[in-house]
Amino acid sequence: MRTLISTAFLSLDGVVEAPGGEPGYRNSGWTFKDVEFLPEAFDIKGQEQKEATAMLMGRTSYEAFSPVWPDMADFAGYKVMPKYVVSTTLTESGLVSNWGETTILRSLDEVAALKETEGGPIIVHGSASLNQSLSDVGLIDRYHLLVFPLLLGAGKRLFSVTDKDTQKLKLVEHEVYNNGLQKQVFDVVR
Repeated sequence: MRTLISTAFLSLDGVVEAPGGEPGYRNSGWTFKDVEFLPEAFDIKGQEQKEATAMLMGRTSYEAFSPVWPDMADFAGYKVMPKYVVSTTLTESGLVSNWGETTILRSLDEVAALKETEGGPIIVHGSASLNQSLSDVGLIDRYHLLVFPLLLGAGKRLFSVTDKDTQKLKLVEHEVYNNGLQKQVFDVVR
């Protein structure tokens, strides 16, 4: 079974919305506007590209990333790996042609089936709603979190507010940086 890894920038109060400056959110760009940049805090991002063998995202994140990431040197590793977009509304005509093989999945059952295939880890970028759904049905195996020392209040959150049984996590890696950023890597305990 393949490992599904959720990777996220999040505020201390759990907000993941618009970390890179996406329009429409009042605190947009909070990862680079409000916290001193320390390159070592972002080493995990390079590690993720080396270890992942596929990328999974929701439609909104695909539509935000696909016009930009294919031509960015920082994300060259993702250009060649297979991508999967979970969406009930995206069509083949909505896919870009310069970002490699992309498959549209229509349900969480299809994500579960993808996890059963041969291959290495699948990384989930962005995709707040998808992350919530994946977590709620127990499909996420690991979290790579960069927690920023900010309270943003309103905004899309990584975790849903669904009433569910406790899900235990095991801290497998952590580091605290001089700018207050915290790297937290958790495995989901089954």
